[in-house]
Parts: sequence; C-alpha cells; structure tokens
Amino acid sequence: MSDLDDIDRGLILALATDATQTAGALGRKFGLSQPATWRRIKRLYDAGILKGRRLDLDAERLGFGVTVFLGVKLATKGRVSLEDFERAVSAIPEVQTVEHILGLYDYRLRVTARDISDFERVLRRRIMTLPGVGNVEANVLLSEERRPGPL
Repeated sequence: MSDLDDIDRGLILALATDATQTAGALGRKFGLSQPATWRRIKRLYDAGILKGRRLDLDAERLGFGVTVFLGVKLATKGRVSLEDFERAVSAIPEVQTVEHILGLYDYRLRVTARDISDFERVLRRRIMTLPGVGNVEANVLLSEERRPGPL
C-alpha cells in the first residue's frame, strides 16, 4: 500500500505507541471524525500494514528469568521437512519465536525459561529430541534495549 498519507503514518505511529487508543481519541488528535478514523484504521488492517495488537509482558516478573537464543542446524534436511521441524518446535511453549534464517544455522529460536536448570530441561527433553536437530548453539540474553517506534 504505497498511498499512505501523513495522517495514515501518524495513525500507525500513535497505535504503535498505544494500541488501546480509541478511534474517537485518535480522530480528535488528527482532526478527523470517529467514523473517518475507523475507516482509515480498517483500511490499514485490510492492507496488512496493521496486523493486530500486542501485549508486552515482563517475562522476568512472570517468573521467566532466563532468555536464550538458540542457533539450530538441521542434521538431515532431506529426511525431515522444514515444515515438520517448524510445527514441532512451535508446539513447545517455552519457544517464543522461530525464525528460519540464512547463514551458519537454519533456525534461530528465542527460548524463555524460569532459570538455567529449567532451560537445560527444555533443551535436553524438548528441543534436542525434535526431528532433524543437529548442531545447537546457545547464547544467553544479558540485557535488552528496545528501540522506540513501530519498526
């Protein structure tokens, strides 16, 4: 959708900052009526620019104090399809993201765990037993800085 105007861009930024804002409140901010604002937001959803609303949770306060990034190299790409691996790894609740990447590894996983012992359990019992898993490299997250903005 290449016909975004300044109001569309402003709506995207405002919703990225706080997705709970109503169409009426956004309309007042941008000088539009509530129905006109809602139509613009709906058009952004229909075009796939807006994909939903995210809730940003504090994993540590929920008891998940360890985040580990895993690089996973599949051992047998021919015997096990990528879809089989993706389906199996996505079923593990501790795996937050599954990214198919190009480079040294085939996949990058973001895994959360309560502590290192819990992570070891997840790694040994769930991830290492997945179909086709070969080499795995772990990197423990020490800190994370977030960039402001929608992208």
